Amino acid sequence: MIFLAAGTADGRALAQELLAAGYQVAASVTSRYGAELLAACDGKLVINEEPLDEAALIRYAASHDVQVIVDASHPYAVNVSKNAMMAAKKLGIPYLRYERSLTELSGEIHIVHSYEEAASQSSALGRRIFLTTGSHNLKAFTTAPALADAVLIARVLPTAEVLALCEALGLTPAQIVALQGPFSTALNRELFRRYQAEVIVTKNSGQVGGTDTKLAAAKELGLPVVLIDRPQLAYPHLAHTYGEVLSFLKQQEAI
Repeated sequence: MIFLAAGTADGRALAQELLAAGYQVAASVTSRYGAELLAACDGKLVINEEPLDEAALIRYAASHDVQVIVDASHPYAVNVSKNAMMAAKKLGIPYLRYERSLTELSGEIHIVHSYEEAASQSSALGRRIFLTTGSHNLKAFTTAPALADAVLIARVLPTAEVLALCEALGLTPAQIVALQGPFSTALNRELFRRYQAEVIVTKNSGQVGGTDTKLAAAKELGLPVVLIDRPQLAYPHLAHTYGEVLSFLKQQEAI
């Protein structure tokens, strides 16, 4: 059995690739919505939507005869990757990180390394801040003293849980863009215009994460981008394509 941390769109696509190659796969996500998306995969897929810390992952792997851990979690889900690496080490099984290729950067880009730094940097660039970093770290912006007088616009998934979070953080309906991607360059451009954005905040999540179209739209409009760089972890094995993942698995014994 292969354990797949599959909290992204390409993680779900990778699950399909593994199933098509004949592997048994236990795919793990962190939300009910993610589980519903995984359920649409063709083939028999074991789905877990319960949070798994290192100890829980070790127990799960032991009970499901997991022989390889493939980590296709979000590039910014540092704790998920750290837990997966430690669990694999303690279990004595291979760990492989699948990570999207980086987007080529162009335009006025300000690279930062944390959400707090992004809040500070964006405050120096404009007053209307368009956030495309998801909902999990919105609090870093809504509570930042530097942004107390700024207008925040948050583009988030249109789920009840996320909208309730936005409301709890004090965002009004006029500050919430509840849409599910992918977003084309043209749609990004129109949204940035519609909300009179002066600064775009995003993450370098690769093409699958839509970073390329955000940067292209911002460049066309002459808007500065604050880009939160990926965390750097020492992965024991790293793959950038599905083919590389399959090649790695073929090299392992008794999968």
